Amino acid sequence: MTRAAVASRLAEIAGAPNVVLDPAQLAAYRIGSQTPSAAVRPASAQETAEIVKFAAAEKLAVVPSGARTKLGMGMPPRQYDLALDMTRLDRVVAYDPGDLTLGVEPGVTLRRLAGVLAEHRQFLPLAAPFMSQATIGGTIASGMETPLRQFYGTPRDYVLGIEFVTGEGLRAKGGGRVVKNVAGYDLHKLMIGALGTLGILTTINFRTFPLPAATRIFLAACGSAEAALELRRRVALSPLRPLTVEILSPQAAEMLTSNVAARIEPGALPPALASKAQWVFAASFAGSEAVISRCDRELRRMAEQAATESAALLSADETSCLLGRVREFVPIALESSAATTVVKLSVLPARMNTMLSAAAKAADASELPWAAVARGVGVIYVALLPQARDDDARERVARATGHLLAECAAVGGNAVIPWCPGEWKGALPVWGLPRRDFAQMQKVKNAFDPPGILAPGRFAGGF
Repeated sequence: MTRAAVASRLAEIAGAPNVVLDPAQLAAYRIGSQTPSAAVRPASAQETAEIVKFAAAEKLAVVPSGARTKLGMGMPPRQYDLALDMTRLDRVVAYDPGDLTLGVEPGVTLRRLAGVLAEHRQFLPLAAPFMSQATIGGTIASGMETPLRQFYGTPRDYVLGIEFVTGEGLRAKGGGRVVKNVAGYDLHKLMIGALGTLGILTTINFRTFPLPAATRIFLAACGSAEAALELRRRVALSPLRPLTVEILSPQAAEMLTSNVAARIEPGALPPALASKAQWVFAASFAGSEAVISRCDRELRRMAEQAATESAALLSADETSCLLGRVREFVPIALESSAATTVVKLSVLPARMNTMLSAAAKAADASELPWAAVARGVGVIYVALLPQARDDDARERVARATGHLLAECAAVGGNAVIPWCPGEWKGALPVWGLPRRDFAQMQKVKNAFDPPGILAPGRFAGGF
C-alpha cells in the first residue's frame, strides 16, 4: 500500500487533522536514527484498535508514544512505520475518592492528575522523572521507578487493571477497577515496563492514597558512602517507616544544586547540600508535626551512632524542592553532559556499598566524571558524564559500563542502561547481560503480538 493510501485510511479512522505526514513534525517522533512515515492521534480505544488492526494487516510497525520524554529508553525499533500518539486519550474515566480507585486514559499528564487528586486530599505515588511533561501511559509503559518505592512499592503494587489493544487490534483487559480484584491472572502487570511491545494501553486503573498531613526530609552529611549506608541500615532496623531513603554521592548532591537543576525543578535548597566532599543521606517522613519531631529525634540519635558529620531537618519548602530534584535526577543528569549514560543497578540493600565502590572504580579507571543516587530499596542510578560525544568517550563508557554490569551480576543483581546517546546503543548492552528466560519472553510476546508489529526490537532480547 502506498504512503498516500495509508494516510487516507488513517484519516478515515482518526480524522485528517490527526494524521501527521510533514517531515518537520515527524522529527519529534524520531527514535535514534529512525523516523516514522506517519503519525496518528486516535481519540478513543476503539480508534486505537482500528488503527492497530489496519497496521497489522499491512505489516506496518507501530510505536506508541505520549509526551515522548522516554523514547530514548530501550533500543531503536527494527522497523518504524507509524507513530501512535496517545495524547488525545486524556480523560479521567472514573474516580471514586471514597473507594480510593481511579481510572484514566494514557494521555493524562502526571501534573494534571496530581491536581485532580489533590482536590480530594489524595495522590498517586508516581513521583517519576519528567513530571512536568510526562503522561500516565508513558510512565507505566516505561516502568519508571520512583523514590516513593521505599514506602508505596512499584506501580505493579497499585495498578489495579489495564485495558489495552493487542498486536492484532483486539481490545483486551487484565485486572479490574477494585482493590480486592479476583479477575484471574494479573496479566496487566506484564504491560508495566514493556515499552508498548505487548499492547497499547488505553485505560489504566489505580489505587489512590491519602495525602500525608505533612512531609519533611531529615538530611545528614556523611564523610563516606559507608557512613551513609550505615545510617540507612540503622533506619531499616528501627520502627521508623520513611517514605523515601536516598543516598547522594558528592557529585550528585552538587548536581542537584546546579543551575540546570534549578531550571528543571525550581526552589531553594540548604547551602550545605552543595558540599563537594560529602555524601548525603536524605530520608523523608510523613505525618503530624509530633510524628515528624519524634522521627527527627530518633534519626539524630542514629546519625550520631553512624558517625555522620552533621544533621538537619529541612523546612517544608526545602523538602518539596529536594524531593522534586531527586525525582528529576535523570533529566538533570541528561542535561549536565554531552553524552550522559545512566546505568540502573538493582541489588540487595546489603550489596549497595559494593556497587557504589565498583561505580567509583569503573568511572575513575575510564577517567569519567560520575554521580550516583542510591535508593534504600537497593536501586542505584549511576550517571557517567563524559564531556565529549566522540569515539574515545564511547569506548571509555563501554569499559565502565561493562565493569559495572559484571560486578552487579557477581553479587546477584540486575543492571540495565536506560539512557545513553542513541548512536552508542549498538556498542553498549542496553538491556544488560544475556538472560536465561528468553524463550519464555518470546512466548509472551507471540501471545500478545502475533504479527510482531508493536515496537519491534525495542525491548530486551530484540522483542
